[in-house]
Amino acid sequence: MPDNQEVSINVETEAQDLNEMLKIRRVKLADLQDSGKDPFSHVKYDVNVKSSEIHNNFAELEGKEVSLGGRMMTKRLMGKASFCDLQDLYGRMQIYVRGNDVGSDVYEEFKTFDIGDIIGVRGVVFKTQKEEISIRASEIVLLTKSLQMLPEKWHGLKDQELRYRQRYVDLIVNQDVKDTFIKRSKIIKSIRKFLDERGYIEVETPVLQQVYGGAAARPFVTHHNTLDIEMFLRIALELPLKRLIVGGLEKVYEIGRVFRNEGMSIKHNPEFTMLELYEAFTDYHGMMELTESMIRAVCEEVLGGTLVKFGDVELDFSKPFERITMVDAVKKYAGVDFNEIKTLDEAREAAKKYEVHFEKRHEKGDILNLFFEEYAEKNLVQPTFLLDHPIEISPLTKKKPDNPEYTERFELFFCGREYANAYSELNDPIDQRKRFEHQESLRALGDAEANMIDEDFILSLEYGMPPTGGLGIGIDRLVMMLTNSYSIRDVIFFPTMKGQ
Repeated sequence: MPDNQEVSINVETEAQDLNEMLKIRRVKLADLQDSGKDPFSHVKYDVNVKSSEIHNNFAELEGKEVSLGGRMMTKRLMGKASFCDLQDLYGRMQIYVRGNDVGSDVYEEFKTFDIGDIIGVRGVVFKTQKEEISIRASEIVLLTKSLQMLPEKWHGLKDQELRYRQRYVDLIVNQDVKDTFIKRSKIIKSIRKFLDERGYIEVETPVLQQVYGGAAARPFVTHHNTLDIEMFLRIALELPLKRLIVGGLEKVYEIGRVFRNEGMSIKHNPEFTMLELYEAFTDYHGMMELTESMIRAVCEEVLGGTLVKFGDVELDFSKPFERITMVDAVKKYAGVDFNEIKTLDEAREAAKKYEVHFEKRHEKGDILNLFFEEYAEKNLVQPTFLLDHPIEISPLTKKKPDNPEYTERFELFFCGREYANAYSELNDPIDQRKRFEHQESLRALGDAEANMIDEDFILSLEYGMPPTGGLGIGIDRLVMMLTNSYSIRDVIFFPTMKGQ
């Protein structure tokens, strides 16, 4: 292996070479501008076809003139005739450039083009002797000069953090990244189509709120100068949407950004996209049917089937989703039956025995949830509805009539991760106030994620909210699963990053 001094010399030499190549590009730009051929002056270029259309419809397009635009990714000079590859949104197209076809002056200019330059090409579709679909250029124009070196040309874009910071470069050199984000767009479009066909109305609610709620999370805090008040970036969409149900809209949904001031991981980004929907005159059973039907429909429309590969697991969304209560899941995977645990002291003793860490503020239901997270969660691999959460962790949910310690709530799990959360929504304003007051007491004990009391929301419930089912799905996690992406950063164009 080379010693450190040799490595240092090589890095320094590469940096000097790179700087020299960047200088050459700027000299080329200056020469073009001096000759009146400013590559930034083009306002448009008439493009009438995409690369994929040519590949997919060659029999129809062979011999016809087309025009397309994109980035030059390779160039092979061969005397009086040369080749280059043009890349657009949908793939690459080989371009055959010959001096006799484009003119000798244009051909000489083409030879000075750099990898990464944006070009426009007009020409006839044909196949080369090697049976490669190509365009015989009759016109080739430099539309934008690239002043930077593409990573794959220089050293390869291998630094994962750099890929997230410079997503624009990542998209240029990694077609699979581009495909992931195209698929993300199709997933969201498919969700909208499904809900619109079921009679839902898409709405928008405030991002800035004076009282945050709808989830257990820390908010981002800001200040409104004109009103001189503290405000929060929303942590959920829930409470404004339920106000609209009170107002009689009956079926509403929103797909929007929410913000939670919490840690970052492969599953968490402080800014993420949430789908929340609410439907009057139904309950959490109705939300289970909707969730299962919607995910199945999205898989079929976007992926062409209901078998989905995620990591080493093949998920089957064609079958009815499994259903298990939180109590039964803990009993199955931890061997602890919370039906037999009657008091907080008994719950604490069980937690100590099974080495489940809890805090002084935690009640019996909280400890049940801690058991689930420690022992059961990782075992929910195939699509599974986890049902009937304890009331302590469900402040906005209706109690089960036959067992008021638990609520009509479910979460959707697969591969040991939670993807959806849904309730039969609490519509009793008196009970809701008691729940909020309990959350306030938890805040006083140091729980920074406990809900605040939202007086206006309670007021809205006093006007009367019909029986309602509600659902929330993290769009980014769903996209991760449907694109087999390892990290949430792989499906967010510009993930939150530490400052450089």
